[in-house]
Formats: sequence, structure tokens, C-alpha cells
Amino acid sequence: MTTKSELLQCAITKFTKFGSKHVTLDELAKELGISKKTIYSFFKNKEELVIASIESLLNAYTEDINRLINSNGKDPILSVILIYQRGFEYLKYFKPSFLFGLEKYYPKAFKLFNDFSEDLCNNIVSVLLKKAQQQGDLKPETDIDLLVKIYFFRVDNLLFKDNNLFEMYSKEALLKHMVIYNLQGVVSDTYSNVYFE
Repeated sequence: MTTKSELLQCAITKFTKFGSKHVTLDELAKELGISKKTIYSFFKNKEELVIASIESLLNAYTEDINRLINSNGKDPILSVILIYQRGFEYLKYFKPSFLFGLEKYYPKAFKLFNDFSEDLCNNIVSVLLKKAQQQGDLKPETDIDLLVKIYFFRVDNLLFKDNNLFEMYSKEALLKHMVIYNLQGVVSDTYSNVYFE
């Protein structure tokens, strides 16, 4: 018997690869060898399944973020780099149609994603960079809020603007150009980490 967790994992895989609008409940049922009625025993409709899929992805990423911060708490700049490195690993498997489809067809699910992105920038990345500035690791004249708005807010929009940049560049190259090089420009002369060497 297929569990709710197995259904959710299958849905996440299919939705991120093909876009949630293009994957039907019939296709999910066939993939799992179950009836569509079984899907409805877990979720009342497709929108609820899409929302649960987004929640599951964001919860997993949040756990990763918390683990990374706890492991590297004394170096907030390194924490920011590792958060985006892990985020790029998640986003690499997204097709642009997944996020565009959420915005167009599943506004509640898109709001979850959007709220998470804003929270990540405003309440995690910004706080970490302000801590780094207080520690003397970032130049004192750096406007952290502006830095976050320019370089860190909604990087998914840049990655998937016209093309999927993950199909054109490695995630390592994207991390360097979108995160590391931008942070290198504002760190103090005395700060260093393994990504800056």
C-alpha cells in the first residue's frame, strides 16, 4: 500500500521536473500503481497536493538551513554561502515551468514559496550578514539591507529569467558569480574562508 509520504515524494519529483500543471493525478496514480481514489484519500484535490509538495520541499530546506547555521554559527558569512550552495542544489532540479506554473495556476502554493523566499532574505541572510558586520567581518559602510535586496532576494528569478541557467552553467559557477564574488567585495581585509582562497 502506498503511503502519503511516498505519494508526496513522487509528486515532488514529477512536479519539479515537469511542472505541476503538466502532471495529472492519473499519471501519479499510474506511476505509483494505485488508483486515483487513493490519492483523494490523502488529498482532497490536486491543489492541496501541490501545496503539500511545496511545504515538504521548504521544510526540508529549512532543516538544512538550521543545521548549516548551527554548524557554522561563528562564521555567518560562511553560513550564507552554504545556505545558497544548498539552495542551488534544490533549485537545480526545478524546471522553470514549475515555479511559473505555481504562480499562474496555484497561487496559494506560490505564496508559500514567495513568503519563504522573503523570510530567507529578511530574517536569515540579513540577520547573518548584520552579525558578520558586528563581528567586523563585513565593511562597516556596507548597507546590508541593500546588499540583500540586490544580490540575494529571489535569486530564483535570476536563475530562471529567460533560460534555466542551471542548463548553461554549473551550480559551482553560479554560486561563485551570484554569491561568493558579491560577498568578497564587502568583506573586511581581515576576513577569509575556504571559498575566498
